Amino acid sequence: MAELMQQPGKKTKGRMAKKSTRVDLTPMVDLGFLLITFFIFTTTMSSSMAMKITVPDEKPTKQPSVISEEKTVQLILEGDNKIAYYFGADSAHTSHTTFAPDGLRNVLLEKRKDMAAHHHQPKELVVIIKPTNQSNYKNMVDVLDEMLINQIDKYVLLTN
Repeated sequence: MAELMQQPGKKTKGRMAKKSTRVDLTPMVDLGFLLITFFIFTTTMSSSMAMKITVPDEKPTKQPSVISEEKTVQLILEGDNKIAYYFGADSAHTSHTTFAPDGLRNVLLEKRKDMAAHHHQPKELVVIIKPTNQSNYKNMVDVLDEMLINQIDKYVLLTN
């Protein structure tokens, strides 16, 4: 506790003696350091926000996987936060969408519903992602987030 120490004061003519006071703040400083160390040890540092991506081996495969065109969606990441997409290898019927909640997510959900209606397993959907030079890193991360949100296990990243 803080201690109040009084020293005898000087008497002046006709007045009461003035006493000087001194407060010992050592315990208060100790408490401050205890609080600082407590908060340092109990806070958590910022954790890394890494996305887990499975990368194939570098060995050449003898029999590559064969996927029917009915089970693929090809996404072309363009500039200005736009995505061109088409189903299978039919690049003549290219449509466009955005990263809005009613954009890419709806395209992937509709394709999964279409696959379920045609007696395919919706989990067999394969998304081929092709970023262009105009796309940016944020667009790539947004597409990978959509793969995670829609629980699409098979997707391929292609380079130009």
